[in-house]
Amino acid sequence: MRSRYSAFALGLADYLLSSWASETRPASLPDDGPTQWVRLEILEHGESGDEGTVHFRATFREGRRWGVLEEHSRFRREAGRWFYVDGAPSVTRLKPGRNDPCPCGSGKKGKACCLRG
Repeated sequence: MRSRYSAFALGLADYLLSSWASETRPASLPDDGPTQWVRLEILEHGESGDEGTVHFRATFREGRRWGVLEEHSRFRREAGRWFYVDGAPSVTRLKPGRNDPCPCGSGKKGKACCLRG
């Protein structure tokens, strides 16, 4: 899961597609455009044999707008390698205030971190 998040953050579409289960893999991925992925939180994970699940929350920024993608994902291990099968995503927009904790997770107030300016 962390490697897929890193691939999203770095725009590595080839890696994302190669780590996707063949029966659910799309032909291509849409361009993320101005999306900047800034934080990943693994909320829960489990494994049973060659099946795995991950519940995560990923915080992103698009220009001055912030959002959170939360998903319960399913993975399958084949030949010792994990593949993303599918997930149930939901996206929530954030409206952080200048005095709220920064959504990036730094622990600083927003006005002293990513919300400056």
